[in-house]
Amino acid sequence: MIRDSLGGEEYWDKWTKHSEENITKNLEQIKTPPGNPVYRPQFVWDTSRDILRLMLRRYSQGDPVPEIKQLFPKLLDTWELSNSLADGICAEHNLKTCRDWVFDLSDLNHYIWCFWLVGLALVLQIPDGQWGRLLALVGEEGKDILLDRVIVSRQPSRVVGDVLLHDKPYARLLKAIDAPKEQQAILLREFVNDWYPELNRRGKQQPWWYQYGDPEKHPLEKGSYFGRWCIEAVAAVEVFGLDDSQCLGHPHYPGDLLRPNGPSTHLHSQETKARSWLRFFGI
Repeated sequence: MIRDSLGGEEYWDKWTKHSEENITKNLEQIKTPPGNPVYRPQFVWDTSRDILRLMLRRYSQGDPVPEIKQLFPKLLDTWELSNSLADGICAEHNLKTCRDWVFDLSDLNHYIWCFWLVGLALVLQIPDGQWGRLLALVGEEGKDILLDRVIVSRQPSRVVGDVLLHDKPYARLLKAIDAPKEQQAILLREFVNDWYPELNRRGKQQPWWYQYGDPEKHPLEKGSYFGRWCIEAVAAVEVFGLDDSQCLGHPHYPGDLLRPNGPSTHLHSQETKARSWLRFFGI
């Protein structure tokens, strides 16, 4: 039941297994003394990113949503360890940073990373202990009106900011949230539809994963593509009760996260299942 038709069954099978093997190898290597201690915080951080990519790969290839949830604690473990190692190494060597990631919500990559993890935490309904750990890692309380409003749904004491840090594409989502109920469905669809194109901010920062799957710039053969899922939209639907009926079947809308017991909201999945039944009956 493939949810992302950009990659076929062979692609998802091959590269999901590759991710799982690499992460297992990395987690074992992390337990051993580092050959280059200064690089270890970066290595651990890269592993945490790989775990998120694996979660999204597994969604793309059609794995049951509850199984994807099981990876969340490992992601938190590696992010926490990377922070701890970075603090020690930076203090020892008088460095400002030991990693190539900007841990600030004003950085688009970090904003999306935090939004995706918060969104997944909410729709997957992770336990309170994991939720508290995630918020401690995200930090940045009162910095962004949209992310703060999403977080405050489960953390009422959080201070909500009054500035939207990334107008494109997130002004559209904020508009959908604040719109009269009868307008929310169409405005949510507009956000989902424009989400990926508007992340192509010419002359400004572009997400690190943006070109993955582009046939000219980063084709599928490289194995980096893990899907282009607008987690931010399902987070808003979960929190604010938006009508997502017009988003179902959109190639960027991960509607199955909100419907873990099915049937799938992805047209490709439904068509694949129908063809399988037709083959079964010899039609």
